[in-house]
Amino acid sequence: MRLTNKVAIVTGAGAGIGQAAALLFARQGARVVVADWDAGAGADTVALIREAGGEATFVQADVSKAAEAEQMVKAALDAYGRLDILVNNAGVYTKGDVHTTAPGEWDRILGVNLTGVFLCLKYAVEAMKKTGGGVIVNVASEAGLVAIKNQVAYNVSKSGVIALTKSTAVDFAADHIRVNCICPGTTETPLVKAAVAREADPAKARRALEECRPLDRLGRPEEIAAGILYLATDELGYATGAVLAVDGGYTAQ
Repeated sequence: MRLTNKVAIVTGAGAGIGQAAALLFARQGARVVVADWDAGAGADTVALIREAGGEATFVQADVSKAAEAEQMVKAALDAYGRLDILVNNAGVYTKGDVHTTAPGEWDRILGVNLTGVFLCLKYAVEAMKKTGGGVIVNVASEAGLVAIKNQVAYNVSKSGVIALTKSTAVDFAADHIRVNCICPGTTETPLVKAAVAREADPAKARRALEECRPLDRLGRPEEIAAGILYLATDELGYATGAVLAVDGGYTAQ
């Protein structure tokens, strides 16, 4: 039970990596605030945690909106009295280069994937400083480490998350707040499955995603969640500003 008595917020916890992280944190003893803009999906995650004997509460939040990010943190404090861990996982995806990406779509991707992380950090840091510190894990992507063709807005948003991680780690180390980042490779989440299904030949598209990495497969949400847990535990207390790639070897090539 590596997170006994810890209070954790996981954003985008209604499905995929976020749900896997929320379930794992609960199994490790954390009281989990499940945050998602999809109330039904968030409620499902809470139910799974409670069925397994864990403790969780749901907060509906669009992290790209300052008032909702602030209310999310307040809800955690109201429910459990403190905040020890924040997992910034909520994210959206689009395809397109600088010519084909509409300005509104650029704003949407950067709004959730980067501004959303900034806003959650802003209010979480304030709460953590009052109770002596905490740990934040930001979920970026292999696309933040290397450019992947035809997804410029997503690439830029995830590169920004890495820079934001390092900046925040430096700024708040003296407050005993550690900030680290995980960069998943393509993982079998609903987001990825939906993107593959939109391709002209989904089977071919999936195989291309698999064979471009040395391990020749996609990641599983539980594998990424294990990396998030690792970065969030006190065992790794000397790590801040770290960037962990869990991508099947994609960025090692």
